[in-house]
Amino acid sequence: MNTIFGRGPALPIRLAIAVVASLSLIVADGRYHSFTDAKLYLNTLVSPLQYLANSPRWMLDSASNQLMSNQTLLAQSKRLENELFLLRDDLLRLNHLEQENKRLRDLLGSPVRRDTRRMVAEILAVDTDPFSHQVVIDKGALVGAFEGQPILNEQGVVGQVISVGKNTSRVLLITDTSHGIPVRVARNGMRAIASGSGQLDRLLLHNITRNTDIQEGDVLLSSGLAGRFPEGYPVGRVSHVGYEIGQPFADIRVQPFAALDRVRYLLLLWPDPKLSETDDVEQATEAEPAIDATSAAKSDAASLGSSAVAEVAE
Repeated sequence: MNTIFGRGPALPIRLAIAVVASLSLIVADGRYHSFTDAKLYLNTLVSPLQYLANSPRWMLDSASNQLMSNQTLLAQSKRLENELFLLRDDLLRLNHLEQENKRLRDLLGSPVRRDTRRMVAEILAVDTDPFSHQVVIDKGALVGAFEGQPILNEQGVVGQVISVGKNTSRVLLITDTSHGIPVRVARNGMRAIASGSGQLDRLLLHNITRNTDIQEGDVLLSSGLAGRFPEGYPVGRVSHVGYEIGQPFADIRVQPFAALDRVRYLLLLWPDPKLSETDDVEQATEAEPAIDATSAAKSDAASLGSSAVAEVAE
C-alpha cells in the first residue's frame, strides 16, 4: 500500500534538487549578497532566543553575587584599591609618553588616527563548530555596529564584526582560518600578516623568509594598514620560530594576547571619519613631489629634522 508521503520523485532526485538549490543560494549570497536584508531580519528574530538561552547564566551570576561573604567583599575591595593605585601610576606615565609621542609626530609630520567612540559588549553565544571561531555579542545595528568593525578587549585585538542584526552581531575571531590581520613587530617595525590557525591559542605568520629579523618573544602590534584595525593595538607574542631543511619560509607561531577561550566582555571601536579624512589629505599632500626643491635643500632639511628629533629624544 502506497501512502500519500510515498508519492513524488525518487529519493536521489530529491537529494540532487536539494543540493542544486543549496549551491544556488550559497552563490547568490556569497557573490551577489542577495540575502543581506534577509540575514538582518533573521538575526533579529533569533536574538530573543539567544537572550533567553543566556538568562540562566545571568540569574546564577546574580545569585552568586548576592551570596558573597562580607570578608570576600572586603578582600576584593582591597585588591581593587591596589590595582587602581597601580593603574593611576601607569596613567601618569602614559600621559607623559603620549605627549612625547605627539611632539615627535609633529616633528616628523606623521599623522595619527584616533578612535572617538567605544562601547562595551557581552558575549551571548559561542559557535559550536570546531572549525569556525565565531561568537555572538549583544550589540547590533541599533547602537551603530557595522560589518568590519574592530573588536578588542583589555588584553588586545579579538576580531571583527562579520554580520549585524538589530540587537546582536556576529564576531569573527582572529584565530579563525579565514581571518588575517596586518601587524608589525614592535622591536624593529617589520610588517607581516598574522593569519588564523584554527586554534584559539595560535596565529601564524606566513611567507616570512629565513633571514628575516624576527625572534621568539617579539611583540606584534596592529599596523593600521588596510584601515580595518586601528594602529598600535597588541595582537600577540611570537612563541616559536623554526626552520625546516629545504623550506624557503620560516615556521613562525604567535600566541594571541587575548585569551579567546575565556573572553566574556568585548570593546567595540568606531573610527572618527573627520580625523580619517584629515589624515588622508595630509598623506596625499606629503606624497606630492617637490619639483622646485634641489638636492642640497633636501639634504639640509633631512639633517635639520634628524637633529631636532635627537634633541627631543634627549
